[in-house]
Amino acid sequence: MIKKLKVKPYLVYGDEKGNIYEDKNYYALGKHGNSFKPLFEEELIELPKGSDLFVLPGRHPIGISKKSGKIVCLNDVFAISAFLAPAHTHLLLSAYRREKKAPVLPLFAYSAVGWYDNKFYVPAIRIDPDKRQEPYLFDQKKVIKMGNEIIKKFPDNRLIAHIVKNCAFKYLCPAARNFCLGRYEAPLPSSPYCNSRCLGCISFQNKEKSPIPCTQPRITFVPSPAEIAETAIFHLERAENPIVSFGQGCEGEPLMVGDVLIEAVKIIRRKTPKGIINLNTNGSLPGIVENLFKAGVDSIRVSLNSVRKEIYEKYYQPVNYNLEDVLETLSLGNKYGKWVSINYFVFPGVTDDIEEYEAMRKVLKNAKINMIQWRNFNIDSDWYIDTLKISPGTKTLGIRKYMDLLKKEYPHIYYGYFNPNEIIINKWQYKHFDIS
Repeated sequence: MIKKLKVKPYLVYGDEKGNIYEDKNYYALGKHGNSFKPLFEEELIELPKGSDLFVLPGRHPIGISKKSGKIVCLNDVFAISAFLAPAHTHLLLSAYRREKKAPVLPLFAYSAVGWYDNKFYVPAIRIDPDKRQEPYLFDQKKVIKMGNEIIKKFPDNRLIAHIVKNCAFKYLCPAARNFCLGRYEAPLPSSPYCNSRCLGCISFQNKEKSPIPCTQPRITFVPSPAEIAETAIFHLERAENPIVSFGQGCEGEPLMVGDVLIEAVKIIRRKTPKGIINLNTNGSLPGIVENLFKAGVDSIRVSLNSVRKEIYEKYYQPVNYNLEDVLETLSLGNKYGKWVSINYFVFPGVTDDIEEYEAMRKVLKNAKINMIQWRNFNIDSDWYIDTLKISPGTKTLGIRKYMDLLKKEYPHIYYGYFNPNEIIINKWQYKHFDIS
């Protein structure tokens, strides 16, 4: 269990060999937009088990001098950041000065971290109690054994081969590994195509133009409705409180193959009523989403970096759709009695801007969604701000206060990190009240 303790952590730094040290002459800071903030005692937790620490090349740590109280940069060493284990939302980013020639960082979230009493601390909260992706709960030998057994059972299913061999074995995707283990949420990647050109796309980066590689290459084929249905039914029939989800990191936008998905969902629901069929999507094509709801999709999760049009469209670079289409998709869930989540990319200093807060209030009032998944934005913060020419707000709330204010106004909205199972949906879906 992660304990909340009142501490004042020291700055940590790294060397060229990847070693990490603390410096008790300086207190740690975090970055919030363009400002540096102390690691507030009430917002600190011990570094969650399963988190990673990164030494950041070309970046030098910034802290507060214990002696003078001034903000100081340690120019001879490298900054450290934490990549938090799933289910945790960060409140501040790593504080550093970037060199002009520093490389763009790969697609991870770079959270602030400090050291106190022989432990690392981070400004973060556990937003979801679900343990489905706890790194220490995976036994890869068991994953491989059970995965190979599934392939033998379905030797002609290309989708199962992709999920097991590529996703679970090669890239260690938690959802794919859970599919092998017969538990929780299983992936149904289906689309090699996309109608967004996201700056931080994990499955496609232009090798000639992008300074970073893609994290996991896209699926190269469109599985048939029969292959999708066979994969989904197998998981839904054997897992406890199961979920199957279209829209994975190793694919483009599932709505681009909407006809295939619609047929697959119909087959699934003819064979089994069990579990949740979920769609992770950019929400660009509300007409297809509506038909998927009619076919039997139970829930959708729509990804957003912002609900402000300018910031949203600078990042997503949508092709033949716009933010208004996405907001229309969000409103469809209430019409059809389906569960709707926002997959919200948390960027301290931008996400909690007062303008974003006011824009989100309008979205929640109009769409009447069920859930916000507070996900750390996996992107180099400087690259994001510089490339999109975004100015972090001068009036910000802080991530925790932003969460609290929305929750106070819309208490029926469930906060979490993962797509919910049937138990959570049944408990929370009809908590709406009059917010007109």
